[in-house]
Amino acid sequence: MIALRIHRMSATFGKLDQQTLELTDGLNVIQAPNESGKSTWCAFLLAMLYGVNSRERDRAGFIAEKNRYAPWSGAAMAGRLDCRAGENELTLTRATKRQTAPLGDFRAVCAGTNDDVPGLTGQSCGETLLGVSREVYERSAFIRQAGLPVTQDAGLERRIAALITSGEEDTSYSEAADALKKQLNRRRHNRTGQIPALEAELAETRRQLAELTETERSLTQARQTADRLAREEEELSSLLALHDRWDAARQLRALDEARSEAAAAAETADRLRRQAEETRLPENEAIARLRGAIVNLETVRKSVDRAMAEKDAAMKAQVRAETAVSDSPFAGRSADEARRAAEGVPPVRRKAWWLPVLLAALCAGGVLLVRAVGGVLPLWAVAPAGAAGLLAGLLVVFGRERADRRKRLAYLAGYGASSAEELTALAERYGALCRARDEAQAAAVKTAATYDALYASLTSNEQGILLEVRRFAPAAFDIPTADGALRECAVRRRELNAALSAADTARVRCETLARQTPEDASLEDAPAQPPARSREELETALVPVRTELSAARSAADRLSGRISAMGGRAALEAQEERLTAKIAVLNDEYDAIALAMETLEEANSELQNRFAPQLGQRAAELFSLLTDGAYSDVALDRSFHLAAAPAGDPIRRDAQLLSAGAGGQLYLAVRLAVCELVLPREDAPPLVLDDALADFDDRRCRIALRLLKEEAKRRQILLFTCHSREAAFFDGDPEVSVQRLTNSAQGV
Repeated sequence: MIALRIHRMSATFGKLDQQTLELTDGLNVIQAPNESGKSTWCAFLLAMLYGVNSRERDRAGFIAEKNRYAPWSGAAMAGRLDCRAGENELTLTRATKRQTAPLGDFRAVCAGTNDDVPGLTGQSCGETLLGVSREVYERSAFIRQAGLPVTQDAGLERRIAALITSGEEDTSYSEAADALKKQLNRRRHNRTGQIPALEAELAETRRQLAELTETERSLTQARQTADRLAREEEELSSLLALHDRWDAARQLRALDEARSEAAAAAETADRLRRQAEETRLPENEAIARLRGAIVNLETVRKSVDRAMAEKDAAMKAQVRAETAVSDSPFAGRSADEARRAAEGVPPVRRKAWWLPVLLAALCAGGVLLVRAVGGVLPLWAVAPAGAAGLLAGLLVVFGRERADRRKRLAYLAGYGASSAEELTALAERYGALCRARDEAQAAAVKTAATYDALYASLTSNEQGILLEVRRFAPAAFDIPTADGALRECAVRRRELNAALSAADTARVRCETLARQTPEDASLEDAPAQPPARSREELETALVPVRTELSAARSAADRLSGRISAMGGRAALEAQEERLTAKIAVLNDEYDAIALAMETLEEANSELQNRFAPQLGQRAAELFSLLTDGAYSDVALDRSFHLAAAPAGDPIRRDAQLLSAGAGGQLYLAVRLAVCELVLPREDAPPLVLDDALADFDDRRCRIALRLLKEEAKRRQILLFTCHSREAAFFDGDPEVSVQRLTNSAQGV
C-alpha cells in the first residue's frame, strides 16, 4: 500500500465537459452551489479509481452509473487523474472505445517518463492505490450526504476481522453464514429443500406400492368380467348370423324381381325413345317455348285490334279538325296570318276639333287683312267670316269620321264580324282549330304506325311459329292446328320422360339391392325360418354386452399399463429402501450444518464483542467532540445499527430519534472511527465528503472543520459543500485550499 495524493482531475463525465479541478495536499474545501457538479466530481473520482460497472442495468427507481453519468454533450466518457502514489508521480487516464464499456480503456503512466506502471490495471487500480476494495472505501472514507450511514458489507467485515484477528482478509462472517444457510436451506427450508422433496418422493413411492396392490386385484376382476362378456357376445352374434342368412336370401329374391322390373322398364323407355327420334319429337323446352309464343299471339292480336280502333278514331278526329278549319273565315291562312288580319282592322280617327277653330280664325283674319289693305269690307264682316270658317271645319271633321266608319264596317263584314273584338276572338279560335288539326294529324300518323308495327309483328310471329311446328307436324298450316300438334307432343314427351324415370328408378333400386345383398348370399344354405328371438331384440341385447366388454377390456388394458408404468413391485420396493437411506444421510448433514452455524454465530458474537467496543469507544470520543460534549456514549451492533446516550443520561437513544444534524454528526463520527480502525494508518487514502456537513449548525460545523483540518495532517481531504461558511471559516488559512466554483460551464 502507498499513500495517494490527488493533484488534478479532468473529466468528460455527466454534466462535466472537459472540466478540470485542481487539488492540493491536506484539506481542500470546494464550495459550489447546487447543480454545479459536486456529486458528479465525487462519482468521477470513484470511476477513475475503480472503473464503471458496464454490466449494471437500470431498474425501477435506479439508474445505472453508465447511464446516469453519460456526458450531456454527447461526447464519449473520458477522464484524467494526476496524482502522487508514494514517491511516484502518476497520470491515470480512462477513455471509452466501445459504447458498451464506458471508461473501459485504462492506462497508468509515470508522469516524467510516460512509461506504463507495471501491474497497475483498470481492475486493480483503486485497490492498489488505496489499499481497500471499492465497497470498503465507499463505506468508510467516501462520505455522501445521501449515503452517510455505515452499512454492512462482506468486504468491510473481512477488513474488520483482519484488524482484530490474524490479519487475513479472506474471512467474512456474513459470507460464511450465507454459505451455510444456503446449504441448510438446500436440505430443508420449511416445506422446500432436498429432505422434504425426498420425503414427498418416499410417500409417493409407498402410495404407489399400495396402489399397485389394489391395481393388481382390479386387473384380475376386469379379466374375469371380460371373459364372461365375450362368451355372451359370441352367443348373440351367432343368432344374428342366422338372421343375416335369412335376410340375405330374402334380399336375393327381391333382387331377382327388381332386375325383371328394370329390364321391362328399360324396354318401354327404349321403344318410346325410338318413336320420338323417328317423329322428330321436340324437347320439352321447345314445346313450352312454342306454346308460350302461341299464347303471346293472342295478346298481340288483341293489341292489333286496339291499335286498329285507335287508328280509326284518330282518322275521324283528323277529318273533324280539318272540317272545322275549312269552315272558318280565315280558311287557307295560317294562325299567324289570321292574327295579323285581326290586328289590321282600319281605325276610326279621333275628331280634330282644332280644324274648325283654325278655319274660323283664318277667315276672320282674312277679313281683317282685306280691311286693313283696302278698307273695302266693313268691320262687322269679321263675325260672319269666322262663323263660315267654323262651319266648314265642322263639316270636314264629321265627314272624315263617317268615311272611317264605313271603311271599318266593310273590313269587318268581309270576315263576318261586327266588331274588332269579335274578329280577334275569331282569329284566336282559328289558331286553336289549327293546333287541334295538327295534333289530330300527328295522332293519326302515330296510331297508323303503331297499328302497322303490331300487325307486322303478329304476321311475322305466326309465320315463324308455323314454320317451326311444320318441322315435326307438316299438316300445321294455321295456329289452332299447330297448337293441337304441340299439345300432342307434350303428352308424348311426358310419357317418354315417365318411362325414362321409371327405368332409372328400377335400375337404381336394382343396384341398391345388389349392393345390399351379400356376395355369398345363397338360397341353398338359408335357414327354413328365422330364430325365435327377433333381430331387434338380439341387437338391443348385444349393444350393452359389447359396451360392457369394451369397457372391461379397456379397464384391463389400462390397469396393465398402469402396472407397467409403475415399474413393478421389485423396483418400487428398491426405490423405497434407497430413499429411506438417502433421507437419513441428509438429516445427519442437516444436523451437522445447524451445529456449524451455531458455532459460527458464537464465534462472530465473540468477534463483534472484541471489535464493537473499540469502534464504539472511538466513535463516542469523536461524537462527543463534534457535539461539544452533548453526548458521551455510542453503541453499535453487528449490523452497524447505532444508538447514542446524552451526557449524564444512561439510556441510549436510537439514531433515528436524533435530529437531522445530530444524526449526521453521529454518522460522521462513526465514519471517521471506521476510517481510523479499518483503513491503512500510515498511508491513509483520501477522505471525500459530499455535503456531509449540510445539516450541521454553525457552532458544530466549526468543530467539525477543526477536526477535519487536524485529520488532513494524515490524509488528503476533499470537502465539497454548497454553503459559504466552510470557505469563510478557512478564509486566509494557508494550510487549507479553498476553491469557489459556479454552475456555469467554466466553473464546474
